[in-house]
Amino acid sequence: MRLKTALMGAAATVLTASAAMAERGADGHVNIIYWQAPSILNPYLSSGTKDVESASLVLEPLAGFNEKGELFPRLATEVPTLENGGVSDDLTTITWKLKEGLVWSDGSPVTAADVIFSYEYCTHPEGGCSQAARYEGIQSVEALDDLTVKVTFTAPKPNPYNAFVGSTSPIIQKAQFENCLGAAAQQCTDANFGPIGTGPFVVTEFRPNDVIQFEANQNYRDPAKPAFATVTFKGGGDAAAAGRAVLETGEFDYAWNLQLAPDVIAGMAAAGKGTVINAFGTLVERIEMNMTDPSPNLPEGERSTVKHPHPILSDIRVRKALSMAIDRNLLVEIGYGSAGRATCNLVPAPEMFASDNTECLTQDIEGAKALLDEAGWVPGSDGVRTKDGMRLSLLYQTSTNAVRQDFQAIIKQWWSEIGVETELKNIDASVYFGGDPGSPDTFQKFYADVEMYANNFDGTDPEPYLAQYLCDKIPGPDNAWQGENINRYCDPEYDALVAELAKTGEISKRAEIAKKLNEMLTKDSYIVVPLVDRGRNSAHSNTLGGVVLNTWDSELWNTSDWYRIK
Repeated sequence: MRLKTALMGAAATVLTASAAMAERGADGHVNIIYWQAPSILNPYLSSGTKDVESASLVLEPLAGFNEKGELFPRLATEVPTLENGGVSDDLTTITWKLKEGLVWSDGSPVTAADVIFSYEYCTHPEGGCSQAARYEGIQSVEALDDLTVKVTFTAPKPNPYNAFVGSTSPIIQKAQFENCLGAAAQQCTDANFGPIGTGPFVVTEFRPNDVIQFEANQNYRDPAKPAFATVTFKGGGDAAAAGRAVLETGEFDYAWNLQLAPDVIAGMAAAGKGTVINAFGTLVERIEMNMTDPSPNLPEGERSTVKHPHPILSDIRVRKALSMAIDRNLLVEIGYGSAGRATCNLVPAPEMFASDNTECLTQDIEGAKALLDEAGWVPGSDGVRTKDGMRLSLLYQTSTNAVRQDFQAIIKQWWSEIGVETELKNIDASVYFGGDPGSPDTFQKFYADVEMYANNFDGTDPEPYLAQYLCDKIPGPDNAWQGENINRYCDPEYDALVAELAKTGEISKRAEIAKKLNEMLTKDSYIVVPLVDRGRNSAHSNTLGGVVLNTWDSELWNTSDWYRIK
């Protein structure tokens, strides 16, 4: 079966709760809380989930993914396929048609020029676009008329649904951003904090790392939506406070990503004011290894750059030993319960793309010690290994969160058992995932030896996700630290295999290549050390209707359908 055949039926009709709504804004106000506070509302300048998802209330792509991972049109009239003629028989072009009468929230028309500009914005060589992997393999984007855009690929593209699809690849208004190309992107504060969009809401106030106020978009294409006139999007705090605000006090209507121990969530839910919703997708909690030297003794602008390989972690034996020392099943037990599964894969789903790699699931302390012995790291009198006068000492950072701090503590203990000295650091999530090029504490800048976080990919095809590890996606001062290749990993063989995936149509062959790429990052190199395949836990008030948890796109994907249960 070829992927192009499988994708013919990708477009899906999304069921909505429109019958429950009478008129736009009739249900008043809704309160949303994300314990990671947004720092920007331009998803092209941040790969932080909290930034992408808050922006999705305003900015929309041509098509999105529903809760089943199926494609459906947003700004497009339909999802182009081979059957409807939107995808060429040779798979080298895809043609999108915008819905007639679409307008931006300022009342101006949405045209093909905006789509083309969105591509030019993200692919500008000096822009440091965080979502550049979604535009891999494009030769040109051109307007056939005011409402029709043709994307031409450099080679047959079996999966043409990367660019302009999903919440990480939205359409931005050319008129607002046209002076923000390239190096100017970061300086366009007004546009980055208050984008003009086509979504159900518009920004009325944005206080970075704190709160966003929205109101209903009076030019939204469905005159009956959204049901809510205003939205408060509160950021910050921690997952426990967010959970209590919905499940116990009822102060908020929706809480995202309740990364809490199972007994804690159950205790909150017992209050009876809200409902916990959960689903598995592709969210993997993992440790990333820095392949470059983050030493503060290096000149500014050279820390964590390819100019200086990491003095310890460049040895695969050290990276593998660190992985072998971890008991992933115990991590699941203490952190997630039934909402987690131990994994060795960066890509745990869909099933056809998931490698059968299970080697890491068994903790092996003695094997880890033997590897470090082989690598020449000798235990010292204090238990910490040394080599050539250097201590085996690592800085391990992550965001501030109870589960993550529990993980840090127990992993530090396991690493101490094999002779590794570990310093722990936790950073406020709003800063850590914020993407501010001036901050030393972002996960992109990676001024640490190892760091831990989780993210996932839009839709069900992992190609753009795996393409994030290409050599040209490495963050650095030349791209405002916005590249997606957090590890600074560079392997020409990996790049070549990504290119092969991009032109492979046979779905079984695509799965084979994706598995190989996954294994190159994990069990072959230990650049990425997966820990837990996390089910998403969120919660909503019992008075909030229309909520459908979506692990394949923005969790706020259908806020236009939310309504108040009377």
